[in-house]
Amino acid sequence: MSQLTPLYPRQLVPEVAVPVVGGDTWNLADQNPQNFTMIVFYRGFHCPICTKYLADLDGKLSDFTQRGVETIAISSDELERAAQSKSKWRLENLTIGYGLDLDVARQWGLYISTGRGKTSVGVEEPALFTEPGLFLVRPDRTLYCATVQTMPFARPNFSEIVMALDFVPKNDYPARGEVLDHHTISTAV
Repeated sequence: MSQLTPLYPRQLVPEVAVPVVGGDTWNLADQNPQNFTMIVFYRGFHCPICTKYLADLDGKLSDFTQRGVETIAISSDELERAAQSKSKWRLENLTIGYGLDLDVARQWGLYISTGRGKTSVGVEEPALFTEPGLFLVRPDRTLYCATVQTMPFARPNFSEIVMALDFVPKNDYPARGEVLDHHTISTAV
């Protein structure tokens, strides 16, 4: 497995392409959003927190679309489990990608966990799976915003992201956290 790599705002993000529930393939390189592509990496069908989190996103999807944001949720689950996530969690509008390669997940800076048996909802965890991450990617495929977690808890709030998306374009708010080496920055900056 490849090394965990941090991503930096204003830099190109790695390629990612996954099949989606329903038969198509989703590829970041093919996206052409007005403002952002939002990629929500989730743990998989076994995760009870993902159920509520993605249901919240599904209910707010039109808010994101109105703000020029195209959205996908991706896991390393296989098709059967991804399809169960979409149907059993009643994700009517959200595009669900599956089969994320764990080496690609590492390129995105995602943490990988090992399965520990059945979760509190009685679903077996896969042998390996990704922990959550959320990325806003500009149309030029540069990173605007990222959050990566080692646990399923305390994820970014979608209502707050919607509010930020009202502020960001209106105020031309730049991507932050872009400094790669603070030693090369002039003290006059």
